[in-house]
Amino acid sequence: MAQVELKNVDKSFGKTKVIRDVHLSIEKGEFVVFVGPSGCGKSTLLRLIAGLEKLTDGEIIIADKPVMDLPPSERGIAMVFQSYALYPHMSVFQNMAFSLSLQSLSKAEIKTRVEAAAKILQMEHLLDRRPAALSGGQRQRVAIGRAIVRNPDVFLFDEPLSNLDAALRHDTRVEIARLHSQLEATTIYVTHDQVEAMTLADKIVVLKDGEVMQTGKPMELFNRPENEFVAGFLGSPTMNFFNGVLGDVVSEANIAEFKGSGMELRDVRLVSTGKTSGAAVRLGIRPQHLILDPKGALKGKVTLVEQLGTETIIEVMSSEKVLFRYASSEEIDLIVGQDTSFSVDVSKAHIF
Repeated sequence: MAQVELKNVDKSFGKTKVIRDVHLSIEKGEFVVFVGPSGCGKSTLLRLIAGLEKLTDGEIIIADKPVMDLPPSERGIAMVFQSYALYPHMSVFQNMAFSLSLQSLSKAEIKTRVEAAAKILQMEHLLDRRPAALSGGQRQRVAIGRAIVRNPDVFLFDEPLSNLDAALRHDTRVEIARLHSQLEATTIYVTHDQVEAMTLADKIVVLKDGEVMQTGKPMELFNRPENEFVAGFLGSPTMNFFNGVLGDVVSEANIAEFKGSGMELRDVRLVSTGKTSGAAVRLGIRPQHLILDPKGALKGKVTLVEQLGTETIIEVMSSEKVLFRYASSEEIDLIVGQDTSFSVDVSKAHIF
């Protein structure tokens, strides 16, 4: 296991800067997920750590050693890609053993390492098969096993589940979580899927346009987002936003009054602390934190009912023509076209 530090990391392709002044510390044994929309720079940042891209500026330190001038093979990392990249003419055993044979390890040592990794991944019975005889999930496990046998300081995963169907994504995600718990290895994982990020990470790094928007534990980011982007990116269905103006502000407590969309809410968490009374702001509230209330000030007409089994999601067009969502695990007796109203759990709301 090793600590990874990024200091003032920049990366440009020509005149286009894709990574901007990233500072990040990853502790030993920590599972860190880089998450963000396509093009935000998360895979580029991973490739910089791996040594597959050259830094424009800054430092990368792995296990207390600067690695900027080291090739990937000398950085103590092992990488699992979106593509399995298995050799089709080799068996599972040979695929997992290939990198070890290049290190001139003894056959006994190679056999011990491969069998140990296969046991961890519960694929001892697959060692004689070739990739063509495996399912997508099994192929990805082979790719992970190929990384495990190298005993790296740091595991790097670049969207490893993107090629799998929904059921296999869930099963393989569980396997990766179990594997991390068993190996206690420092792991950096890239995904655009916020569900993967929330369920796997000890710490999430949210990226946008090459910049770190917020870093923290999953529920910290979910419950106390530092900006509107993070608030809207994490959570499903996405957070609702309503335009309004700022009322009375209690600066020392970072709370304020919100007025807009027919609502007047007091003691709401104020994220945009630079704002003063009368400024234009946005109220953010998650669909799960709205409350069906016949006397509620937020009114609208139901436009869509989605029954998902474990949850029902209602789309509503407000009287001010703003589309928002309400979500509940309970059965909801609403139909399309029906007028309804809601109140807000003020303790879960945010002013941006």
